[in-house]
Amino acid sequence: MNALPLRMVFSGKAYVALAAAIAASFWVLFSVFDQLLFIYPILDFYIPSDAYISFPLSIVTAILLGVVLSMNVYIFKNSKVKAGASLFSGSALSVASSACAGCTSATFFFATTFGVAGAAATSLLIEYQLPLRLAGVGLLGWAYYSAHRRLLQSCVIKPK
Repeated sequence: MNALPLRMVFSGKAYVALAAAIAASFWVLFSVFDQLLFIYPILDFYIPSDAYISFPLSIVTAILLGVVLSMNVYIFKNSKVKAGASLFSGSALSVASSACAGCTSATFFFATTFGVAGAAATSLLIEYQLPLRLAGVGLLGWAYYSAHRRLLQSCVIKPK
C-alpha cells in the first residue's frame, strides 16, 4: 500500500498531536469502561485473565481512531468539495461497538432505565463483545482505506 497519504497527513506536527491526543483519550475511555483503569480513589490499572484478548483490541481501536480522525480532519481542511455525512465514515460506529456498554458499570443503568429491553440489549452486548470489537476494528480499517483512497485522488486535495 502506498504510504504517501500517511506522510502527507502526518508531516504536520498538529496532525500527529491530534492523532496522539485522540488515541490516548479513547484508550483511557475504553480502559475505564472495561473496568481496567480505576481513577478514584487511587490510580490503578489491572488486566484480568478474561481481558487478554479484548484489551489489545481496544488499543488497536484507539490507535486506528486517532489515525482515521486525523486523516479525515486533513481531508476536510484541504478538500475542494466539502464532505457530507460520510466524513467520519465508520468512526462513530466503531467507537460505539468497541466501548461495549454491556461490560461496564452502565449495565445496571441500562437495565433499570429501559427495563426488559435494556436487560436484553445488555445481555446481547455481553454475549457478543469480541465480535463487536472485531467489527469495530474492521469498520475503522474500512474508514482508513476510504480516507487513504480519497487522499490518493488528485482532484480532492487543493493544489498548493
